[in-house]
Amino acid sequence: MTDRFRLVPAAYVVLRRQDKGGDEVLLQLRANTGYRDGYWATGAAGHVEADESVLAAAVREAAEELDLVIAEADLEPVCAMHRTHGNGRPVDERVDFFFTCRHWTGEPRRVEQHKAADLRWFRLDALPERVVPHERVVLDGLRAGGLPPIVTYGFP
Repeated sequence: MTDRFRLVPAAYVVLRRQDKGGDEVLLQLRANTGYRDGYWATGAAGHVEADESVLAAAVREAAEELDLVIAEADLEPVCAMHRTHGNGRPVDERVDFFFTCRHWTGEPRRVEQHKAADLRWFRLDALPERVVPHERVVLDGLRAGGLPPIVTYGFP
């Protein structure tokens, strides 16, 4: 196998609920991670581990980060995002799989408090200003009614 084929996969779970004010999503405020600290991000997200499906990764991340039990069948695919930082570093070549979820067991809470300074519900039409940019693309697409199955980000 050659080193020229490298892509870091990640799973994102956008928890959604209907509230009196409209459609809401759960976001966490990143802290002490070294990447976009001080920005709001998807409630649960992380890398797909070796020998793990992207669905299993999404379920695991929701449990690890939010203490929630989610069934794979309750994950609704939104899109896959192929993105780059354009710097030639293999670690910055990514493919992200975004899911929404409206059904889970448990009450979301910050489990990894050293990585998240806050956890809040936001209306899709009233997101905070500082949202991780590639995640903002997906959240804005959800607000607009949907996204294409494949989205690219960071390419010329």
